[in-house]
Amino acid sequence: MKLLTKYAITALTLFSTTAGAFAQDTTSSSSSSVVRRRGGDSDRNRSEQTSPGVTDRMQQFYRQQETSDADRMWMRVIYRDLELDNPKNAALYYPEDVIDGQENLFRIIMRLLADNRIAAYEYLDGKEIFTDQYKLKVRDMLDRFHVIYSEAKGSTEKNPRYTIEESDVPANEVLSYYILERWEFDSRTNKTQRRVEAMCPVLHRSDDFGGDAVRYPMFWVKLDALRPYLSQQYIFIDDDNNLPRYTYDDFFTLSMYDGDIYKTRNLTNKSMMQLFPDPDDRKRAQDSIQNRLDTFDKNIWVPSREEVIAAREAREAAEAAALEAEAAKDEIASRDGNATEEKEAETTVRSSRSKRGSATKAETKKTTKPKARASKPKAPKSSSSNAVRSVRRRK
Repeated sequence: MKLLTKYAITALTLFSTTAGAFAQDTTSSSSSSVVRRRGGDSDRNRSEQTSPGVTDRMQQFYRQQETSDADRMWMRVIYRDLELDNPKNAALYYPEDVIDGQENLFRIIMRLLADNRIAAYEYLDGKEIFTDQYKLKVRDMLDRFHVIYSEAKGSTEKNPRYTIEESDVPANEVLSYYILERWEFDSRTNKTQRRVEAMCPVLHRSDDFGGDAVRYPMFWVKLDALRPYLSQQYIFIDDDNNLPRYTYDDFFTLSMYDGDIYKTRNLTNKSMMQLFPDPDDRKRAQDSIQNRLDTFDKNIWVPSREEVIAAREAREAAEAAALEAEAAKDEIASRDGNATEEKEAETTVRSSRSKRGSATKAETKKTTKPKARASKPKAPKSSSSNAVRSVRRRK
């Protein structure tokens, strides 16, 4: 009996010790998982603090999906010049200064570059290469364009950050942008997609002698990297509605801008000015390219029977209307001709009548002689005159 009691006490002791150790392990494991979870949250918060207002999920949402070559049936690269004095592009320039937290596009780009949140790429004449090899060093860019800056707090060699005062940002000198467009036809959606791939601010700076402003393309920035930040800035589109209903992202996504085509990707890598030196020829070439881009979707499809019939009826109606208009013109012309002939005949008759009247007057003047005056009867000679003789004739 004593042995059984002893064994029971030993078993209970061992069980309590094992249970306590198991509970301690469970508690420690649960506490460590909580710590790890807290650690993950702190890492996430830290990453969000590096780019306030934009998270990784937000960047992933605004990053456009690249179309594979198997789905891409056609593509054309277009370069446009957006002049900010154009009323349709004025939303990118104003306000020049920061007003109530609203700033223009170039100030947003410079702020993101100074905080090292986005990457900029070198502007190569005729080439656009968006790789790590051609990434631009912000310090070199600021020194090149004489922008005053200072080292920001917490700046390191791997993560350089700079502070630029608002008055030192040359926002009033950026008067145009170059944008790189891609027109792609997707075989899955059977639609032509137009999207902006990158943009380049262009600095218009005059010399000390007040000559014509010289253009200095600064750098290329990919739009996908800017979209999370541009979607947070609302802008005014026109003066009729003072409520900002669109963002900078909507401005480029919906193609609300207006710009001339200054280059297309070609084999010789020449611009439109090099291919067409004459301004009139260049304008016609630009309009032709834009027309082909706009009508690309319509030209690739074979029309249905109903569309063919509708097009034929519309063509016949247009031809009938043209014939009617031509007939109306001919009738009006014939009426005018008849009226002109009548006027000419009437003029001829009047002139002939006037000539005939003048001729008859001349004839009557020639044929009619003035009446002779009535001759007075001569007085008879007196008979006494013969009796009287002159004294001088006497012999």
